[in-house]
Amino acid sequence: MKMARILFIFTVTHKVTSHFHSWATTSEMEELKLVGSIRSLYCVNYHKLPDGRIGQSLIYYFVLVWEQKQAQLAQWREKFVQNLKSAGLLMEKETANEKRTIHFLKLNAPWDVMVYYAEELCLRAPLQVNQHLDLNTSAQVLSRLCIPNVMAESVPNRPLDYYTCAFRKSKMSRFLGCDEHETYFTNTQRHRVVYEILASAVYGKKKRAEVGVDRLINEGAYTAAFPLHEGPFQPPRMEIRPDELNQRQILYHYWARWWRWFKYQPLDHIREYFGEKIALYFAWLGFYTAWLLPAAVVGTLVFVSGVMSIKEICTSNASYLMCPLCNTCKAWNMSEICTMAKLGYLFDHPGTVLFSVFMSFWAVTFLEYWKRKMVTLAHHWDCMDFHEEEERPRPEFAAMAPTMEQNPVTGVKEPYFSEKTRLSRMFTGSMVIIMMVRHLIPFDSNISSSIVNLGLILLMGRVYTALAEQLTKWEMHRTQTQYDNAFIFKVFIFQFVNFYSSPFYVAFFKGRFVGYPTNYGTLFGMRNEDCGPGGCLIELAEQLFIIMVGKQLINNVQEFIIPKVKAWHQKRSLAKVLGNKPSHEPQRWEEDYQLVECEGLFEEYLEMVLQFGFITIFVAAFPLAPLFALLNNWVEIRLDAHKFVCEYRRPVAERAQNIGVWFNILEALSHLSVIANAFLIAFTSDFLPRLLYQYKFDNDLNGYVNFTLAYAPLNYTEYKAFRDNNGNYTLFYWELLAVRLGFIIAFEHVVFFALRAIDWIVPDVPESLELKIKRERYLAKQALAENQEALLVSRGQGAATGTPGTSSPGQYSYCCQSQKYLHL
Repeated sequence: MKMARILFIFTVTHKVTSHFHSWATTSEMEELKLVGSIRSLYCVNYHKLPDGRIGQSLIYYFVLVWEQKQAQLAQWREKFVQNLKSAGLLMEKETANEKRTIHFLKLNAPWDVMVYYAEELCLRAPLQVNQHLDLNTSAQVLSRLCIPNVMAESVPNRPLDYYTCAFRKSKMSRFLGCDEHETYFTNTQRHRVVYEILASAVYGKKKRAEVGVDRLINEGAYTAAFPLHEGPFQPPRMEIRPDELNQRQILYHYWARWWRWFKYQPLDHIREYFGEKIALYFAWLGFYTAWLLPAAVVGTLVFVSGVMSIKEICTSNASYLMCPLCNTCKAWNMSEICTMAKLGYLFDHPGTVLFSVFMSFWAVTFLEYWKRKMVTLAHHWDCMDFHEEEERPRPEFAAMAPTMEQNPVTGVKEPYFSEKTRLSRMFTGSMVIIMMVRHLIPFDSNISSSIVNLGLILLMGRVYTALAEQLTKWEMHRTQTQYDNAFIFKVFIFQFVNFYSSPFYVAFFKGRFVGYPTNYGTLFGMRNEDCGPGGCLIELAEQLFIIMVGKQLINNVQEFIIPKVKAWHQKRSLAKVLGNKPSHEPQRWEEDYQLVECEGLFEEYLEMVLQFGFITIFVAAFPLAPLFALLNNWVEIRLDAHKFVCEYRRPVAERAQNIGVWFNILEALSHLSVIANAFLIAFTSDFLPRLLYQYKFDNDLNGYVNFTLAYAPLNYTEYKAFRDNNGNYTLFYWELLAVRLGFIIAFEHVVFFALRAIDWIVPDVPESLELKIKRERYLAKQALAENQEALLVSRGQGAATGTPGTSSPGQYSYCCQSQKYLHL
């Protein structure tokens, strides 16, 4: 082979040569394909010249796919493509086989289009290279202690960090790399620009809001629209240097593989490839998993302490005949439940009270430090000043809105739906939510009924999600953000009731309204359910273990199997269209079309938020919950990473500066956990009755079991209650009730006061980040000043006299939406 005559396509840090250094003959294209498989970037097309040589065309980043041939859809596509050409996009059409049944339209945004939309979308422009900072707190601590860090790993081709400002075409000469047109914009920025054009291009009548590729996909004119992956994810068989891998291969090798479970996530690489929104999810998941480690350690120690002290239970040989627990049950002996009493003490001892307090502080401290981490990442990824521009209407809203009204912001006529009608529909939907509160409470809280309960919970979860989707569509929300927030809120309410109703019932209601012999409490003619012989807390621990751990196992199996089944079905469907024997090697766009469409992050966030509720709200009854959550999350990170890198089509990169409404839900759960744990310790646990008995009668708890039993003279049996022989409450009951209420008030006030103190002490923005922000604003002010010399003179005078010429954060601000820079 004549290697001097072959073009090598380098993709390191997204750099692509602008032209062929030489020509390659058709016979030499096999070697070119080999090199391309090693260091491929999207799809590079080649034109065959009249003399038989092959010349370079363009690199395409985005693909539209369609299969149907209906006349109306063809007209829409034709007008849509014409408008894309008018917007400046370059394109090339491909067919998958000789039958011309599947069509691909490859898209590229040239330099002039990128420059125009960079200013329109307020993309960030590099001013100065910034030194990479280690954003992992554990790495900083281990470094100070001079301890080797096995979690750290050098990942090749890490994206550079820059001081940046909003892009302005008139100031382009002051930006780094502005002369390199083919590498100046990152691939995710190109995706955003192409998608922005696709989302705003008209294909029909604008008055009918026949705009955008999303609505064309809903109408069936296109079957898919997605950015292309950067080549295969599997590294080549031949030996190559790590920095020669493409970005997808780097993510697979250093992140998505199972044996990397103990390594830090390459968040900068994830952001560079998938965008800030997905990178923030993985950053939050990794941060949450790291914080679970101390909670898991403390919870395990609390559980072990219960095991160590289990010998103190059931040392008495006394026999007590107990009242039947139901109308058809038989009387039972207290000594028969010794084993259950031992198990109950594993979760009900003084250590669980301290652990509940610890987890309350843990939850709020975790959220406070996540806010700091989130702000740091938002600045590091140039999203701190990001604001959603005026969103266009959703395709479904545009298709179903009854009237057109003028948008007060843009002045353009848009589909309109009455706010009054929407509020009435939302009110009706909230009534449906209230009516759908699940009444699935097992009357026999044993292991088998809990497993059946878990199956019903998972089944009803699917039903509730579908119902929430239909209610949200019916409410006719204008923008995608409004739709997503309403949908997330409904699904979370449904799933909160679905997953937590059984634990709440066992923890706070079961056994509370039983009554006493000859005067049992009833509901609809049925005797109220009493707790089992081991008490309500051991039943609650069983419920939590089966629901939480069972849900995690089933979800992980589903996440592992379902994408593979969908991919198999997609490939099989395409094989029927294309034939079993393809006429050529599949191209990058054809391989990506066979992948599964990315389903977003909703299910991923929902699973983790529900888990967060389990480990905080009911932690007093199940101290091992953080340990099981930690084990699950180690698996979850790699499962999600493998899905996004290997099994999903590449999603359009979206900008975000936080995790959205999910943070508000996490804050609500953390505050609810304080109240729930206070009531759980006060009314469900035996901690306070034991404590009061020790204070009043015997510090060694001698005779405590007999003291907690009341005598029923009619049937000569006993039952657990603080009542006299006539069924009236004893003085100890009222004293205990006062202690319980006082404990709840003291617990809540102390914890909430400490939480507010933590919130006040821990600043949302780290001091080091504030200095970086000031430095970046200083550089931006220099780069964007109309008169550079006058600015320098003014700054020198200000520094000498202390006048307002000195730069400060409050003296300079810029607004992306208006693209005007104000020097205050």
